[in-house]
Amino acid sequence: MMTITRRQVLLIGGIGAIGAAGALWLPRETLDAKSISKLPASEMPRPFRTPLVLAPLLSPTSSGIDPLDGAPVNYYTVTEVAASAAILPRLKTPILGYNGVFPGPTISVDQGSKTVLRMRNQLPAIHPLDGGTTMTSTHLHGSASLPQYDGYASDVTPNGFYKDYKYTNFQPARTLWYHDHAVHRTAQNAYSGLAGQYHLHDPLERALLPQGEYDVPLTITDAMFAVDGSLGYADNDHSGLWGDVILVNGKPWPVMKVQKRVYRFRILNASISRSLRPTLSTGDPLVIVGTDGGLMPRSQSVVTYRHAGAERYEVLIDFRKYATGQRIELRNLSNKNNVDYDFTNKIMAFDVVGDPVNTGDPTWNTIPGTLVGSEPMSLTAAQSTKTRRFRLKRNDLTNLFTIDDGSWQDVVASGFVKVVANPALGATEIWEFENSSGGWFHPIHIHLIDFQILSRNGRAPFPAELGPKDVVYVGEGETVRLLMKFGPHRGKYMIHCHNLPHEDHDMMVQFSVGLDPNDVDVNDPMTAARSAWDTGA
Repeated sequence: MMTITRRQVLLIGGIGAIGAAGALWLPRETLDAKSISKLPASEMPRPFRTPLVLAPLLSPTSSGIDPLDGAPVNYYTVTEVAASAAILPRLKTPILGYNGVFPGPTISVDQGSKTVLRMRNQLPAIHPLDGGTTMTSTHLHGSASLPQYDGYASDVTPNGFYKDYKYTNFQPARTLWYHDHAVHRTAQNAYSGLAGQYHLHDPLERALLPQGEYDVPLTITDAMFAVDGSLGYADNDHSGLWGDVILVNGKPWPVMKVQKRVYRFRILNASISRSLRPTLSTGDPLVIVGTDGGLMPRSQSVVTYRHAGAERYEVLIDFRKYATGQRIELRNLSNKNNVDYDFTNKIMAFDVVGDPVNTGDPTWNTIPGTLVGSEPMSLTAAQSTKTRRFRLKRNDLTNLFTIDDGSWQDVVASGFVKVVANPALGATEIWEFENSSGGWFHPIHIHLIDFQILSRNGRAPFPAELGPKDVVYVGEGETVRLLMKFGPHRGKYMIHCHNLPHEDHDMMVQFSVGLDPNDVDVNDPMTAARSAWDTGA
């Protein structure tokens, strides 16, 4: 059992040392308390009192044609700034936001187009949560980007600088998201608001699934608040942060009006530590049609499923049979080693309305069974040429988490040379992750590639996981086996835990693809595409 430290109490500051000491030890089998926020009762939000809002859709600043291959190119500019958000009944909450909003604006692109995203760091020099620096590094999570555009943790952009990130958008349709990935600052930056969705469309996905207003992004986070309405931050000696307020698209437990038809929800868990177990109050099924890497081969009907930080699940909900005026809640059954409070068992609600439905849209009443195959899901274990095994560990003396005994400190100390694996370009391998860390679950993210989950503790993966993935929930005492093919780029990429306090302290390593020790790395993420001074032009 961990004990609360003086440092931990000081970290909590305005949000209440008493609440932390009574509620935030980890690990434990179950851990419940009424609340952790220090807000007065009049300012504490309650479920289902605010409407759902959507992040704004980002428009390109300009468009063009790539002279090398004739592909269309859209140019976007996003500015990271300090702002305030209307989350609480009356108090404003300071945030760090992409274009000053949380979640950041949604970017929607078509397969085969290209994106150049200029990310301008206009944040204040001092981070409002802990007084640290506000350097950033933008990761488009789910994109097979070149290493220099992948948000490599140590490739940081200081305040007053910008970096142009280039994405080719060649992959099948999927829900991606962009978030900060700065070395040892990811948790604070993402928690402060630096996260947004990015949607990649293709013709097959557009024909099969709801579009437009019936294709709804849901970015779920949790937060705790100080007495003045600002965000509280307590990561419990780097083990994790669990807030008592569930936010969907930046609003506490919102309500959405829905027609009597099928809706598609792109559910992103952007919490820095909390995992979810969504379920409907009616007991009706959630139909999973997409995972991190795009559409599944076949849809899967589930009553509930585990949803770790950074995972994306595309879910169909059929509202046709419900009565006008009926309310359906999306609830959270939670998982082991979360910290739960009075209302963290609720996510949001849907109120059914009697508005006329456009029955000319073929997706209004369609729950497809067969969807789309993909290369990751077509791989077989017999194609693997190597099996690699990794242990997920925690050092009780240093409060650091590691993959085997490796950490990002080791990578930095090696001059960014040290790797834990070096598969050849085009190689197919099995990677096994064993969680023996003593009471934590770890969402493990492997950059660049999508993988197939072969097994969990020697048994089949859960139904919701039967699609291409880039994050795997490795639960307490679990061992997972993953099958993956490496490409299409050569270079260095990260592996890390997406419980972001774990990543920052220091559960992140790197692998290389297609590089021999003496090769010149033309895609070196530390040198190939540097940030530039931002003149405001």
